[in-house]
Amino acid sequence: MRQPSDCEFLSLDIASKTGVRIGATTLKRLVGFAQDERTPHASTLDAIARYLGFAHWDELSKIEDSGNSDFDMPDDEIRSADLQPGTSVEITYLPDRKLTFEYLGDNRYRVTNSQNSKLQKGDEVEIHHFVLHHPLLVVNVWREGGPLGQFTAGRVSGLSSIKQL
Repeated sequence: MRQPSDCEFLSLDIASKTGVRIGATTLKRLVGFAQDERTPHASTLDAIARYLGFAHWDELSKIEDSGNSDFDMPDDEIRSADLQPGTSVEITYLPDRKLTFEYLGDNRYRVTNSQNSKLQKGDEVEIHHFVLHHPLLVVNVWREGGPLGQFTAGRVSGLSSIKQL
């Protein structure tokens, strides 16, 4: 979770996988984007545990801290902050979408190849990171210099592949 708007997408993903709707505002409180002292309902915690592959919250909360945390960067994430201008990133997502982006700097990219996507070659976009099996949140899209707003790729099943070229 890198920004508050990520909670909107997490809310949708939790609902699609568990059938339980947890509001984005609740998720913002849980991850620290919104200050609130209320304790989450047990049903909310159980839904989060099921989303993470556990039977219920009590099972998840029994995981020992040792060996369960690290600072390593996952192999399935590309962060814009780690790229140099000129670097290209290629993604695919279902059903048969393929996009290639050239990094321009400051989280901005130019679409250099677009197959079966609503994004078009030449569009400029703002992307903070690419995460395998997660939807791609494009914070802003500019086409021919004009803003189009946000765009989400792979909303249902996430990105099928990500590759730094």
